[in-house]
Amino acid sequence: MPDAGDPAHTTAVNTHLDNVLPALESLRAQSGRLSSWGTELATRLLSGQRLLAAGNGGSAAEAQHLTAELVGRFDEERAPFSAISLHAESSAVTALSNDYGYEEVFARQVRAHGRSGDVLILLSTSGRSPNLLKAVRAARERGIATWALTGAGPNPLAEACDQAVTVDAIPANAQEGHLIAVHAVCRAFDAEVARRAGSGPCGGGQP
Repeated sequence: MPDAGDPAHTTAVNTHLDNVLPALESLRAQSGRLSSWGTELATRLLSGQRLLAAGNGGSAAEAQHLTAELVGRFDEERAPFSAISLHAESSAVTALSNDYGYEEVFARQVRAHGRSGDVLILLSTSGRSPNLLKAVRAARERGIATWALTGAGPNPLAEACDQAVTVDAIPANAQEGHLIAVHAVCRAFDAEVARRAGSGPCGGGQP
């Protein structure tokens, strides 16, 4: 027999689950943008460009989830693609934080790794993290496209980036929405990679 649990705690859990629905509906309303991100990302990475990603805390974990899907695979077997989570460079992060301050920790890495035509995607539930905003400015210096995946808008990060998907939900549920968004982008990415592989010379198309 299922454990009924404490009624007050069960209510809290149900409220949390109910609050996922606004996040999902918010993403559904922006499905076209998520699709276009996946398609454009495939076009750029197939051309030899790179994805840079960053976030703080739980958003760092979601950003790293995305880069892992691209370097590894999402569903079907395919070529690996270049994608780097800037926050995962632990020695660089601690050295840069120590020498330049935490607000510069991503901007300096963008200047080091980024090239014109690359994409920088930044994840934040608040959309107000100073280190992410400075990374946007560094990306603009390098001709790097900037995309934001944030919580409810408007917010400074969404406004600073070239494009943004804002999840209209409380922070915890917005962050859960970010994982759904990441997977949606991967769906579109893989579909475009597969389409190009099928239409290229001799069925090719991947690097």
